[in-house]
This record gives sequence, C-alpha cells and structure tokens, in this order.
Amino acid sequence: MSKTQPPTTDPTKMGLGRSIAVLTSGGDAQGMNAAVRATVRVGLYTGAKVYFVHEGYQGLVDGADNIRLATWESVSMMLQLGGTVIGSARSKDFRTREGRMKAAGNLVKLGITNLCVIGGDGSLTGANEFRTEWSGLLADLVKAGKITNEEAKKSSHLNIVGMVGSIDNDFCGTDMTIGTDSALHRIIEVVDAITTTAQSHQRTFILEVMGRHCGYLALVTAQACGADWVFIPEMPPDEGWEDHLCRRLANQRARGSRLNVIIVAEGAMSRAGQPITSEQIKKLVTDRLGFDTRTTVLGHVQRGGTPSAFDRILGSRMGVEAVMALLEATPDTPACVVSLSGNLAVRLPLMECVQVTKDVTAAMSQGRFDEAIKLRGKSFENNWNTYKLLAHINPPDVKSNINVALLNIGAPCAGMNAAVRSAVRMGIIQGHNMLAVHDGFDGLAEGQIEPITWTSVSGWTGKGGSMLGTKRTLPGKLLEEISQNIAKFNIHALVIIGGFEAYVGGLELVQAREKYEEICIPIVVIPATVSNNVPGSDFSIGADTALNTITSTCDRIKQSAAGTKRRVFIVETMGGYCGYLATMAGLAAGADAAYIFEEKFGIRDLETNVEHLVEKMKTTVKRGLILRNESCNSNYTTDFIFNLYSEEGKGIFDCRKNVLGHMQQGGTPTPFDRNFGTKMGAKSVLWLTEKLKECYRHGRIFANTPDSACVLGMKKRALTFQPLADLKSDTDFEHRIPKSQWWLKIRPIMKILAKYDIKLDTSEHADIEHVIKKRGPLGK
Repeated sequence: MSKTQPPTTDPTKMGLGRSIAVLTSGGDAQGMNAAVRATVRVGLYTGAKVYFVHEGYQGLVDGADNIRLATWESVSMMLQLGGTVIGSARSKDFRTREGRMKAAGNLVKLGITNLCVIGGDGSLTGANEFRTEWSGLLADLVKAGKITNEEAKKSSHLNIVGMVGSIDNDFCGTDMTIGTDSALHRIIEVVDAITTTAQSHQRTFILEVMGRHCGYLALVTAQACGADWVFIPEMPPDEGWEDHLCRRLANQRARGSRLNVIIVAEGAMSRAGQPITSEQIKKLVTDRLGFDTRTTVLGHVQRGGTPSAFDRILGSRMGVEAVMALLEATPDTPACVVSLSGNLAVRLPLMECVQVTKDVTAAMSQGRFDEAIKLRGKSFENNWNTYKLLAHINPPDVKSNINVALLNIGAPCAGMNAAVRSAVRMGIIQGHNMLAVHDGFDGLAEGQIEPITWTSVSGWTGKGGSMLGTKRTLPGKLLEEISQNIAKFNIHALVIIGGFEAYVGGLELVQAREKYEEICIPIVVIPATVSNNVPGSDFSIGADTALNTITSTCDRIKQSAAGTKRRVFIVETMGGYCGYLATMAGLAAGADAAYIFEEKFGIRDLETNVEHLVEKMKTTVKRGLILRNESCNSNYTTDFIFNLYSEEGKGIFDCRKNVLGHMQQGGTPTPFDRNFGTKMGAKSVLWLTEKLKECYRHGRIFANTPDSACVLGMKKRALTFQPLADLKSDTDFEHRIPKSQWWLKIRPIMKILAKYDIKLDTSEHADIEHVIKKRGPLGK
C-alpha cells in the first residue's frame, strides 16, 4: 500500500510484533461499531495484537481495565448496534499534559505504538497533539522513573490514524462521515411520518435537526423531502427574509399544497449573527399568516437506532484502510484520516482537514458565506445549488418551445420518482414543456403521453415504485409507432429512467436513428434499478434502498439464529446476474459467504464454506449467514445449497432458507436514493438543454452523433455522461452486467471479516492526498 513497501508483502504477517489500540471519542455515531469490528479483525488478520480502549480518552488516561485485549469473537454481533459498544467520553484529564503523560505511560507499558481514533474533529486534533508531544512525554516519564529507557526506546514513535465518526458530516475533506447516513435515515423517517399528519390538517411543520455549526443534515433533509425553506448556518437568509418566507408559504397554499415544511439547522443564524430558532419561526408564521403551525425538535433520536447499510460498509472499509495505514506508517508520515471520496478509499493529512474545517467556521463568523459553502466541499455546494433551483417555482418569462418526454423502463425501484420530479422541475425552470410517458416504451408507442406540471410532482421524492408506470418492453419492435408519436407530440428530447432495459432500449433507439429521422433527438439514460447492473455507472438509483431492506432482514434472521444457536440461514437476494446486492449486504450484515455469478465457485468451495461453519460452531458464535445471488449458478440453486448444508451439517447445525423476493423492489426510498435521484434528474435536463442548443440547425433539432445519446452515471468521484455506443464494449449483454465492476475489489474484505484465510491485495494503495487547495480570489 505504501510506496516504500514491495507489493509482495504478506498482509497476514504485516502486523507481527505490533500492537494497535482502538478508541471511540466525542459524540457517538451509528457505524462506529462497524469500524471498531473491522479494525479489530483486520488487525488480528495481519498478526498484530489489538486492544480496546473503553470510554475514549478517559480510558486511555485511567488505564488498567479500560485497556483490554480484543479477540475475534469479542466484536461479534456488534455490526447492527448503534452508538459505540466500547463507550465514549469527553475527557477533561486528557486535555492536561499530566493526563496525556499518564495515557502515554499506559500505552508504553503495553507496547502499543499504533492508535486508531474514531471521533469528530476535536478528538482527532487531540490525537495529533498527543503524537506531537509523544517524545517529550516519554522523556518526562523516564525522568520520573515511570518507564525505563529500554521501554521508551521500544515505543519511540506513535502512529495515529483517524476515522471521522460524526453525524454532523462537518469534517472537511471527507464526503461522508460515519453516522451521517444513519442520522438522515432517522430524520427522514420522522419527516415522512409528520408529512402524513400535516396533510390531514393543512399544517405548517417546523423541524429542527442537529448538526452544530454544519448545515449538511438540514440541507440534505430539505432536498430529500422537498421542504419549502431551509435555514443553514453556512448561508443565512437575506435581510427581510421574514416577508419572503411568509410570501412563499402563502403561495404554496394558494397553489393547492396542504402542508408546508420548514427545516432548521440547530446552528442557524441571521446575517447579523443572531440565532434563528424554530420557536421564533413558529411565532412569525402564526402571527402573520394565521397558519396552524407545529414545531418538532428531533434531538438525540438522530444519533440513535441501528446503522444504515452505507454506514456499516463505510465503517468496515475505513477500518481496513486504517489498519493498513497504521502498519505502513513511518516516523515521517503525517497523522492521517481515512475516508471515502466517491467510492474510493483515500488517506488525507489530518491537520490539513482540521484546518479547512476551522476555515469554514472562520468564514461564517466573518460573513464570507459564499466561501464557507465552497470550503464545505463539492458535494455540499452541489446540494445547495440543486436545492435552491428545485425548491421554488421560478420559471423564465420566455418559453423555449422545447418538449422533453420522460419515461420509466424495466422493474420499478425506490428513487425513480425523485428523479422524475427533479427532471420535471428543472425542465420547467429552463422554460421547457415536460411530458410524462406512462408505461415505458409501450406508452410511447401507444401515445400515452400527457403534460406534467410543477405541482403534479410535488411530494414525489418520498414515494417508492414508479408513479409513471413502467414496463420491460424494448423499443425494437415498436420503432414505427414510436417515431410517429415523437413527431405527433413534437418531442425534442428523451429522459429514460430505468435499469438494464433502459440502457438496451437507448441503444436500440440510437441504432434506429439511421432509419427514422424522428429519433434523431438527444437522449439521456438515468440508471435506476435495485440490481446496480447498468454500464457507465458505479451506482444506480434504488440499489441503496434494496440494500437496506436486505440488511435489516438479515439482522432479524441473525437475531433468530443467535437465539436458537447452531443454526445457519441461506438467504437468496435479487440482482439478476449482478452480485452487487449479495456482496454489499454480505459486508453490511456480516455474512459468512456470498455466492455470486461474477466469482465462479465449485463443489470444493462449497465444501470449504461448510467446513468453515463447522469450525465456527466450536466457538462462542454459533450461527451462520450465507447469501446467494438469485442467478449465481443454474445448478447450485438455493435449494441445492440448502440441502448440501443441511446434509453436511447434520448433528452440528441445522439450516433454514429465505428467499427475499420482491420486497427488495418496494418501500420508501432511503435518503441516499432520494438525494441521488434528485441530483441525477436535475443534471440530466441541464445536459439536454445544452445538447439541444448544439443540435439546433435550420430551424429544427437534429441529433445523430454518438455523444447526443448518453448514460448519466456516477464514476469514482463525479457524475459523468458517457455515450451509449462507447459502453457497448464494456457490456456482457447475455448476462446483463458490465464487464468491469468496482465493488468486486472489496469482496476480499467481507471474507477476511468472516475469518477466511485469504490474501488481501495490498499492491493497490491509497496515497496521502492533500485537501488544502490553492485559494481563489475569495480566499484570505
């Protein structure tokens, strides 16, 4: 992983003779346990000794029983628990040099020179200070006779790696901190519940969410529920906002809306730096408009509950990266934080991140609000811009006379409606006429096409399934009728939202351009399928919701197995031939194995898995969970695997099987799918508007170049448009999957965490990246 190390290093021997301590500090966050579990298990896998530090830095100072050896089994069944099992405390003692000296003495006595800290910016700054003072503390300990020269020499250097655990997502340099996604799950559950009661009574609801000085939770919540107004500390409202807010609420009511939702971040303030509270807003709305208004302060509910699938996977991947970073560190390596950027694990210099985080606070206190939003990072800025555009109707005076049609193709999934809503609204803002096509390509051929307006999509972000109706039919046999209707309804551009059929359908339309001039219009495909199998994108809308459904079902199944003891569950997941759901759910639910089509397996592998479970039953963890993708092997069916395990496990364990089926396609969309769908829908229409300008010739639209028909996808760190034609070479059409899939690289992590003796490829490493960019003219 690091440049100084040959890639041939045996990862199972990297940690021999080393000791790692892991602690959680500051406010708790869901997903911290996943990070602790991965740190412990990967540490043990490398041959290192791993210690728990209970009660955060206070435990480090108090030592004794607070610092205990961790075992493989001691982190079992903690993946699905919220909070932190090893406890967290805000420590006054550690803030004094005397306290830090005690802590150093405790570590030296146990030979621990690697510290993994999971916490917020305060905890991580404390860790860095501890590391900087280390040699001074050791010298003082030797002087005081607390440790010997020999002990000091052995522990001459302290390595530190941080993982950011904070529901506020207020740490610059990281896309998502551990706990943020789960906190959003809690908030959205409440918003959905409040929406139904508010609509019954025509009420205005004001919701106050956490986040300290960071408006991320408030902003994403506002975007995910289509709130009427959001107050965030990074961008206080303009002077006279009171009039503006009341005008907007009254307009919404006049338009037929039965409810108003206002989201307030707990750190919200006015331009003058005065706090803006939910009570203050309630008084304003009640006095001026006479609306029936209620406030709800969410408080610690947001920290609680079970971690989402995303937070478990994030915590697990970060734990692996943290151990590698510690074992590869040299005295010259700066203390780093491990984090995710897009879907890549990255290492960032801890103090640079802390500095930028402080810069945001400084920018806010000095009134440089535009800079504060920029410093929060690209993702925050995009969320803010998208929210501003979509929240309030503000169509241009001049219509574009462009007609854009939207359709859903393939199986329904959660988040499709969020994409339709934002595409419709963005189109209206651009001056276009938006057309809804019902029932996919069938509807396009049969003329089931009607105008769709701003208000007709309100409330769609939180609705599961497909409001437009969707079918799997491909356009190939309907081209004559489709081209006639494109001409009849004067359609200038198409937004196709769906799964693999949407991609293939898009390709068929591109091929048909040679014969049908009417189909020479810009086309954009937005991947939306639980299977996550559309070429050109690392993620599809709907996959996160399905993943959470599978994970919560597996949690219940594990609980049942833990109660009965000596029981193994075989669970079949959807996904067609794509093993994404089985693999990621395996990582999020702590499965013993996940069988997928992309990783061939035979009878020997099945035998190894059974033997592994027989061994596991001899430990204190007497249960097993096996996931099987529905199409992983036509002969080794779920029934076959169930029968094999039942026979081989006779007298040792018994088996049960579950086929999860269509529950994976249903349910309300998760915050991620709402947000992702919203961004994709908006971006697709902005792209179409530009394309239409390029393709306008001699008074009409004519688009027949490959780059006028694209898939909009998330690739590594950004949303990109890729021509449909260019993606053909990376597609396995027979099995309906992309030939290269990023998530296959994280399968070994699942196996290591399930105690399989495999080799982790450490040749691909995350170098330290820098976050302090050269400041623009705004920067001080």
